[in-house]
Amino acid sequence: MIENTINTTDAKKDRMLYIAFIAIFIVLLPVAYKAGITDISTITLWGRYFCFVIAAIGVDLIWGYTGIMTMCHAFFFCIGAYAMGMYMTIGNLPEGAAVPDFMKWNQIESLPFFWLPFKSMPGTIITGIIVTGIVSGTLGYLIFRRKIKGVFFAIITQALALAMYLLFSRNETMLGGSNGLTNFRYLFSFDLHSDNVKLGMYVVTVIVMAMVFYLAGNITKSKFGKILVGIRESESRLRFTGYKVVNYQTAVFIIGAIIAAIGGMLYLPQTGIITPGRMDVRASIEMLIWVALGGRGNLKGAVIGALLVNILYSVCTSLFPQAWPYILGFLYIAVVLYPRNGLIGLYSEISEKVKSFTYKKIQYADSKQS
Repeated sequence: MIENTINTTDAKKDRMLYIAFIAIFIVLLPVAYKAGITDISTITLWGRYFCFVIAAIGVDLIWGYTGIMTMCHAFFFCIGAYAMGMYMTIGNLPEGAAVPDFMKWNQIESLPFFWLPFKSMPGTIITGIIVTGIVSGTLGYLIFRRKIKGVFFAIITQALALAMYLLFSRNETMLGGSNGLTNFRYLFSFDLHSDNVKLGMYVVTVIVMAMVFYLAGNITKSKFGKILVGIRESESRLRFTGYKVVNYQTAVFIIGAIIAAIGGMLYLPQTGIITPGRMDVRASIEMLIWVALGGRGNLKGAVIGALLVNILYSVCTSLFPQAWPYILGFLYIAVVLYPRNGLIGLYSEISEKVKSFTYKKIQYADSKQS
């Protein structure tokens, strides 16, 4: 009975935090902009942060809940960004031009066949999701069926990230080479340089982030989510009881990858550029640090970690840019050593100690009165 009451109370607190978070960033921040308290560059910056939060939620499902350390998640993020970039490149071609400039330089007179699905927004979204699902599903299934995990899985995905970085950097891929895709002005008929359009993109990003968080929360609370935690805690025990562990691992790997791709699709219009540098190994490691710092195995931790690290990045690179890699490394080492469950775990430990101290103090007062 007491346990049910505690769970109900915790659920109410989580719901109130969720509503307060949405109210602050969907209502208060735009109102602050309209009132002249903040500027549009700050709004856009927060929009980018929330794109990273979406990707961090996907990482947490794979690593935090299932125990699979993925080091190629930035690649899936970039699949979504490149998909949107291809659509926007076609939509922003000068009048009379059949291909972008970087194709003309390679003597290409018409769009390659794999660009054709990106002529429309529905085709872009569907193709981006399907490609992400096929790549992540194939990779995951081939690795998981051989029971490769831990450090070996991390090394393989790290190698994939490096290979994709090198591949996308080549001009022969017809994706802009090392310069990537850029020089966008319009999305549909909306001017991306307009402050109102930037505000609209920010609001859309927050709404999508809230939906992803809500859906991911439902996944973790479902039977599927409990099995994921079981895989993390004891994969061999689940295999012994008859669960098709490979199918669950592949499924969560696909879900996490698609979530990252959605974040990438929202990221590009707010940034205006996507290059292979966004998918290198370091970018994927940073995503792991976001989740580790906030607290893996807890979606709130993924949100907190992604926001905190990226805010620190913006501040530190403005004040002392050369020191940022050392700061990031220090944060990761500190989180690995203590506390192991990140800031969420540290908060829980402090709360428990405060509750224990308060309880002992009450007991002491009662015994003294008696």
